[in-house]
Amino acid sequence: MQNTKHSSFKAAEILLLSFCHFIHDVYSSFLAPLLPLLIDKLSMSLTQAGFLSAVMQLPALMNPFIGMLADRASLRYFVILAPMMTAIPMSLIGLAPTYGVLLLLLFIAGISIAMFHVPAPVMIARMAGSRKGRGMSFFMTGGELARTIGPLIAVSAVSLLGFEGIWPIMIVGIAASVWLFVRFRNVDLSFHNNGNKISLITTFKEMRHILMPLTFILLARSFMHGSMTAFLPLFIQNESGSIWLGGMALMLFEAAGVAGVLTAGSLSDYLGRRRVLLISLVGAPLSVLLFVISNDWVRMVSLVSCGFMILSTTPVMLALIQEHAKNSPAAANGMFMLIAFMARASMVVVIGMIADRSGLQSAYLVSAAVGLLGIPFILMLPGRTRS
Repeated sequence: MQNTKHSSFKAAEILLLSFCHFIHDVYSSFLAPLLPLLIDKLSMSLTQAGFLSAVMQLPALMNPFIGMLADRASLRYFVILAPMMTAIPMSLIGLAPTYGVLLLLLFIAGISIAMFHVPAPVMIARMAGSRKGRGMSFFMTGGELARTIGPLIAVSAVSLLGFEGIWPIMIVGIAASVWLFVRFRNVDLSFHNNGNKISLITTFKEMRHILMPLTFILLARSFMHGSMTAFLPLFIQNESGSIWLGGMALMLFEAAGVAGVLTAGSLSDYLGRRRVLLISLVGAPLSVLLFVISNDWVRMVSLVSCGFMILSTTPVMLALIQEHAKNSPAAANGMFMLIAFMARASMVVVIGMIADRSGLQSAYLVSAAVGLLGIPFILMLPGRTRS
């Protein structure tokens, strides 16, 4: 019988963790908008600049191991420390005297980012009870808002304080960690599995009926996600000649994604995870196709539909993972996040290769076609599961 302390939806705690997710991800979004200043200060080549993002994302390869550790320790301390441990190095990048120091700061931030994003959804699942989709929607909304607003915060901080003077803004991340400590220090969110230490191999065997279909779904989605996020400003600039319109298009796409993330998880609690994923994976390719072939207001509407459909799938998949990961939920989430990271990173490279050979419009059409290939794998997922 399910423990009643986990059966109700703990709205206050979920909203707090979702808000701290927003604060945390604001700091992790600083690199892209501040990259031109870093290149100028440290006289970096474009190759060196590109390596910065890779170093920051490198700790994602450790996600399954971080998850395994989180399953054996207390989840809350991983999450409590992360806003502070991300805020400090990301606020200090303007003071980095050398390229090596900058790499070290970004690597530390990358470890903290992984330590937050692997166990935090497990905490959300515990506190959401039977409405895991709704909890994941709230949590992921914080992250999507941060990616939308974070670059503006970074640029505003530089304008007010100067590039080397932005370090005091770390205080907000430190305060978030203190807030989380005060609220969660006496809350038991550790995972009890009768002392058994579940290996990653065992976890994979227990979860492969979920992870295998999700891998192909993520690959299909990543084709569309990569084309829309990495190349959307360039596509709009090529079509219109306006850099400003390209930036506005990306903001519109991300804003629609916030609405999608907020809606889809809760909807999946009632309609079922598989049905909502099916709606998204049918609607997303059609939206991408319409975006490419249309103009004016139809293109704008289709862009909103793209953001809503493509980005809405994450909370649904996170809820699906937590419903089926009975013995090692953090390790299972770590595996899922590793697969998502590798799918996203590899597909962006493939899209770029297609665009180099045939143009961005062809790359978008291919991404829409590949997106449809994920639909059969949704049907391989299990149906409704009682929490």
